[in-house]
Amino acid sequence: MSAFYFTNLVLIQATMTGLLLALSVQVPLRMGVFSFAGAGAYGIGCYAGAILVLDYEMGAIPTIVLTCIGTGLVVLVLGILIQRLNGLYLAMATVAFCLIISVIAINGGTLTGGSTGRYGVISDFTMGGMFAITGVVLLLVALSERGKLGRRVDAVREDPELAASMGINVRRYRLTAFAVSGVLGGAAGAMNILVRSAVSPLDIGFPLIVLALTMIIVGGSLSWKGAVVGALIFTWLPDVLAVVGQWQELIYGVIVALAAVLLPRGLYGIYVDTKRGVQRKRRESRAAEKPQPPAGEPASVPAGRLEMEAQS
Repeated sequence: MSAFYFTNLVLIQATMTGLLLALSVQVPLRMGVFSFAGAGAYGIGCYAGAILVLDYEMGAIPTIVLTCIGTGLVVLVLGILIQRLNGLYLAMATVAFCLIISVIAINGGTLTGGSTGRYGVISDFTMGGMFAITGVVLLLVALSERGKLGRRVDAVREDPELAASMGINVRRYRLTAFAVSGVLGGAAGAMNILVRSAVSPLDIGFPLIVLALTMIIVGGSLSWKGAVVGALIFTWLPDVLAVVGQWQELIYGVIVALAAVLLPRGLYGIYVDTKRGVQRKRRESRAAEKPQPPAGEPASVPAGRLEMEAQS
């Protein structure tokens, strides 16, 4: 186990940062907000982490905390500015936000390192801290899918007008989705730069949008479990496909295309549908096995009901 862990340490780190990136898109999507601003926050988080560690000699935890607060506020302001947009127009506005971050990174001079980027980011960040942050994020996202909060989020996504008529502040929920998206994306970016020690404009931008969207489409877009499945598959799949050499990208693309066409609810959605089907068949089987009363005789009446009828 330890040999596997140390051999695949980079992939394990990439899985956790990829998972937070996927959640930064999946959480708004659960509220009906088609936003990729989390990918832009990831880019800001990478550069903010590098600047805070290299230029201000800040520790890992303060760097992550400040980065998350900053990216959460930036994406919240973006959400306020574009809150009237919906659907494809909202998605395009957030894609433009990600592209603007890339342009700023390239033309940021000594602050961002230009086309070379920033490197040599050595900090006190440990794998224990990375596991802890990822675990806390997963716990909070999982709690948001349960109980009263989960039902409200589902109502905001499925029917905003009905949710508003029930007293749910739809605008507040959607702006919260933007802020949470910014925090998750910023945390993913900050953790990425702290474990990889370098960032360049090639590491951010549009490819991050494709990666995050692929993870949640194939894994499942309506639950954190789908994001986990997608992060595991698309972090480890390129390494598995390395055996096919130059055909790797072609096979990768075919797998993604087939999954998008054949798995509209993602792999986790297939699992949920299968589980419900099995449970329904079991209930039907148990109902069929119950002894039926002979023809012409009334069905048996519970003893408690007979006593009540006699007293009346």
